[in-house]
Amino acid sequence: MFASVGSPALWAAFLVGIGVLLAIDLGLFHRKARTVTTREALTWSVVWVLLSLSFNGLVYLWFGQERALEFLSAYVIEKSLSVDNLFVFIVIFRYMDVRASVMHRVLFAGIVGALVLRGVFIVVGIGLIETFSWTLYIFGGFLLFTGVRLLFTDEDQVDPSGNFAYRLARRVLPLTRRYHGSRFFVHDAGRWRATPLLIVLLMIETSDVVFALDSIPAVFGISRDPFIVFTSNVCAVLGLRAMFFLLQNVLDKFAYLKYGLGLVLAYIGAKMILAEGLFGVLAPVHIPIGISLGIVAGLISASMVVSLLAPPDPSHQEVLDNTEAASLIAEIPADASITTTYTDASVVVHKTKVPRDDDDSAPLDLSSVDAASVEELS
Repeated sequence: MFASVGSPALWAAFLVGIGVLLAIDLGLFHRKARTVTTREALTWSVVWVLLSLSFNGLVYLWFGQERALEFLSAYVIEKSLSVDNLFVFIVIFRYMDVRASVMHRVLFAGIVGALVLRGVFIVVGIGLIETFSWTLYIFGGFLLFTGVRLLFTDEDQVDPSGNFAYRLARRVLPLTRRYHGSRFFVHDAGRWRATPLLIVLLMIETSDVVFALDSIPAVFGISRDPFIVFTSNVCAVLGLRAMFFLLQNVLDKFAYLKYGLGLVLAYIGAKMILAEGLFGVLAPVHIPIGISLGIVAGLISASMVVSLLAPPDPSHQEVLDNTEAASLIAEIPADASITTTYTDASVVVHKTKVPRDDDDSAPLDLSSVDAASVEELS
C-alpha cells in the first residue's frame, strides 16, 4: 500500500475518537426522536467544522504544511460535493413522507454505514492505484466526464421510485404499511417486519454510495496518503447531518452550485491525468496543493455568490407524482394530491396531513397485508 503518515497508534486513536463523538452525539444529545432546530443544527455544524479544523491543525504540527493543505483541500472537496447529496436526501425524505423528528435517526444510521463503505472504497481504490497505476487515468477520465456532464446536461430531477434499494426492498422484505416512530423493524402480525423507515435508510445509503464514486476519486486527485484521504472524508461526512438540518430550507437558493461542482470535478480529473504525464507523451505537470485549494474554494464560492445574486427563473418546473409511495405506506392516502415539485435545485411537496402510529387513530390491521397485495397496489 502507499506509505502513510498515520501510524497504527494514530489510526487507532482517530477511530476511537470518532466512536466517542458518535456515542456522545446519539447517546447524550439525540436519545429521543425529536425535530432538530435550526439553532441546534447551526451549533453542531460549527462544532464539527471546528473539530475538523483542529484536527487539520494537528496534521500541520505533526506532518507539515503539505499534508495539512492536502487534508484541507480534500475536506473542502468532500464537503462541497456533499451539498448535492443533501438535495437527494431531501427528495427521499419528502417522497416517503418522513417525519422531521426521526430524520436525525435515519441520517445517523446512514452516515455510520457511509463511513464503513467509504473506508472500504478507499482501501480498494488505493490498492488498485498501487497495483495498476493506469487506473489513475480511469479515475481522472471519470471525474472529467462527470464534471462536463454536470456543466452541459440538465438532470436536476431525482426520481426516488427508481432507486435500486427501494425497488428491491419492496419485493423481498415483509413490510408494515405505516411508520412506527424511529424503529426500522417491528414484531407484528406474528412476524418481524421492516418499516418504511428501513426503506428510507436503504435509499439514503445507496444514494451516498453513488456520490462516493465521485468524491473519493476526487480526493485521490489531491492526496494518495490513506490516512489523509480517510480522515478528511470522515471529518466531512460527520458534519453532514447537522448541515442537512441547517440547509434543508435554503438549498434551493444555490441553483448554480452544480456548475461549480462540475468545474471542480473537471479540474481534479484533468489534474490527475496531467500529473501522470499522459502515458509518457507529456512531461508530468504537478500543480501545487495550495493553488488547487484556492481554485476549488474559488469555484465553489463563485457559484454560490452567482446563485444568490442572479437566481434562475422559477417558472421552469417538473412534477414528480409520489403516489407510488402512497401505495406502499398506508399513511399517505392513495387518492390524495401528493406531488413533488422541482424548481431547479428546490423541492416542494404538497400533501395532506396523515395519521401516524403515535396519533390517536386506530392501529392498522396488518394481518391481511402481504407482499403480493402491496405489489398489486403499485
